[in-house]
Amino acid sequence: MASPTVDVSARSRPMTAEERKVIIASSAGTIFEWYDFYLYGSLAAIIGAQFFSAYPEATRNVFALLAFAAGFIVRPFGALFFGRLGDLIGRKATFLITILIMGLSTFLVGCLPSYESIGTAAPIALIALRMAQGLALGGEYGGAAIYVAEHAPQNRRGFYTSFIQTTATLGLLLSLVVIMFTQIYVNANYPPVEVIKDGVAVLGPDGKATTIDAFKAWGWRVPFLASLALLLISLYIRLQMHESPAFQKMKNEGSLSKAPLSEAFGQWKNAKIALLALLGLVAGQAVVWYTGQFYALFFLQSILKVDNFTANVLIAWALVIGTWGFLIFGWLSDNIGRKPVILAGCVIAALTYFPLFKLLADTANPALAAAQAKTSVTVNADPADCSFQFNPTGTSKFVNSCDIAKAALAKLAVSSTTIPAPAGTKANVKVGDKIIDATDKDFAKILGETLTAAGYPKPDDPGIVKIQIDPKAGLANFAKMFDIWSPQKLTIIGILTIMIIYVTMVYAPIAAALVELFPTRIRYSGLSLPYHIGNGWFGGLLPATSFAMVAQTGDIFYGLWYPIIVALGTAVIGLFFVPETYKRDIFKD
Repeated sequence: MASPTVDVSARSRPMTAEERKVIIASSAGTIFEWYDFYLYGSLAAIIGAQFFSAYPEATRNVFALLAFAAGFIVRPFGALFFGRLGDLIGRKATFLITILIMGLSTFLVGCLPSYESIGTAAPIALIALRMAQGLALGGEYGGAAIYVAEHAPQNRRGFYTSFIQTTATLGLLLSLVVIMFTQIYVNANYPPVEVIKDGVAVLGPDGKATTIDAFKAWGWRVPFLASLALLLISLYIRLQMHESPAFQKMKNEGSLSKAPLSEAFGQWKNAKIALLALLGLVAGQAVVWYTGQFYALFFLQSILKVDNFTANVLIAWALVIGTWGFLIFGWLSDNIGRKPVILAGCVIAALTYFPLFKLLADTANPALAAAQAKTSVTVNADPADCSFQFNPTGTSKFVNSCDIAKAALAKLAVSSTTIPAPAGTKANVKVGDKIIDATDKDFAKILGETLTAAGYPKPDDPGIVKIQIDPKAGLANFAKMFDIWSPQKLTIIGILTIMIIYVTMVYAPIAAALVELFPTRIRYSGLSLPYHIGNGWFGGLLPATSFAMVAQTGDIFYGLWYPIIVALGTAVIGLFFVPETYKRDIFKD
């Protein structure tokens, strides 16, 4: 489709209805890409049982997490490959390719036979498809952000690119809702399935066939298969689009870059911009984003022991309420600048994370907070026996007695202090007056019983926030989404919403800021790499880093120092070294 003639001098005029429709449509396509990407993360443990069933449960979970991590690791490589392509052949063609790769990869995951059907070909194919997803996402964001920015009026660029910024949050929300209610519907309407290994039913201790619920057996495939419909819709939408006017102008003038990667990263004047963009904008944005959406969910489920359905519903409501902040802060950045909004979000988040997470713990699991306050727990260990348990892929094994003790306490959300012991001492845990040897074969069982006796709550403690559902009721449980009208639940939603607002502050203006930093001829390549290194690595490593810090110190809140330090570092670098760009004319390079 030929691109229309664009009067570049008129870019400050309000956007027409047709242009708004095209830009919102491009955002809708990006929502579907994020939906595809998040599906695997939400279902990693179930997928591991299907494709790595030849291995013990712990090992298969490691492989499933490795496959998930592969999607993050390859994102910068996708940014380089598709960034170069976008600067050479155009924005429209490139993100047509990325959405096609993403959509087909996701659909094919739903079609893949299990390990029991085709053997080792199944996990190999799964990891290959996951890497294809990561490569596609690495090229998608830059194309969508640039496409919107290069269509937008100059004085409303932050507002219109903020629609793109909503897509990651809305994609997460869509994936959570689809998974929750597919699981409820399938398990309510279809019987459990026998577990088969090597062609034979697996028997339990009672001699009867072991079964798993229908969703774990096959229902998990439904959200992946449904992505085909989303792919067709997205392709239709994007095929209606025109090329970006800024790129078309350069193409008509014959001034496109012949080597965008060399120009973007091989010349210091441009490479310096990418480095400042990473350290002075994106790194802080990434950790605030991951803390508000992903670490908050992890903290609720893994540390505060809130069940998955309840935690997902509470996060979903916070996303619904807080997402409007993207448009508000995108608009604000058009009026006061990108830096004040982004850096203020980093600083405010850093200053308030500790009280917010403390209030979250006190509200969601009050018995846990009370037990931490009144029960003294210490780890007595040789310092040389204690490792920093950083394990982003799940492949490392921590077998020292100190590591065993600290990991067990961290998983049980127990606050503890470590007392140095003489060299060679095997670690023990002291709860009140009782001492438990970490090398005892029943250590985990004894520790759990001792903590319960000391006041630490069990997973079914009635004080833990919970939305009750009836598995047999099927989709009638949808009404439970609205079972939030209690002081406890509303307080939690309020806390989570505040953190989502921080996300919108730092994330809403980031697309416009990055677009404005780079000249048109290398814009796709230039912004994609710092964005995906920042979000894929600084942000993607946050849960593993924070949990390792919790295990190391025995303080369930200590992991917050990671996002706080990165966010404050970004604020300092951004304040002094990153230029303000909101008045920059991106059509004049």
